[in-house]
Amino acid sequence: MFGFSVNAIAAELDAAEPDAATIFKNEKIKAEADYKIAAAKCKTLADNPKDICQAEATAVRVHLEENAYANFHNTISARATAIKKIAEADYEVDEAKCKSMVGNDKDVCIKKAKSVKVAAMATAKADKKVLDARKDEAADKLNAEYKVALEKCDGLAGNAKDACVANAKKKYGK
Repeated sequence: MFGFSVNAIAAELDAAEPDAATIFKNEKIKAEADYKIAAAKCKTLADNPKDICQAEATAVRVHLEENAYANFHNTISARATAIKKIAEADYEVDEAKCKSMVGNDKDVCIKKAKSVKVAAMATAKADKKVLDARKDEAADKLNAEYKVALEKCDGLAGNAKDACVANAKKKYGK
């Protein structure tokens, strides 16, 4: 009626969208390009402002790369790793900023920077533990439901029991 098929349009849309690996690669390339631009601006600076600029340029790259990595791998471990690396990069920026200070102000600045880093690391670790616990909980629930299904099969005999057990195994991935 319209001269086109829904399947052909869907195939074209799928082909138009880049896959996850391509997106990841492009985001890494963008991160490196952004870093080079930011680092080039640092060349005109000297001393502590230059150190701060370089740390900020690196932090921008780390943020982009690690978020891309976490999105690409989409795992608890990848996200925790990204959070930790980002926290380390942010700490380097804060530490560079603290170096321009003197006396107690410098000491307080460094302690605060360390505190922020430790908090981010602790949050990443806690998030990973919570997600791991939820994963274990889901597995335990699945196993319990599987045992209930098998128990129901025990009331059957012959082919009906075999079919029931086979269905339970299929349903619960056993």
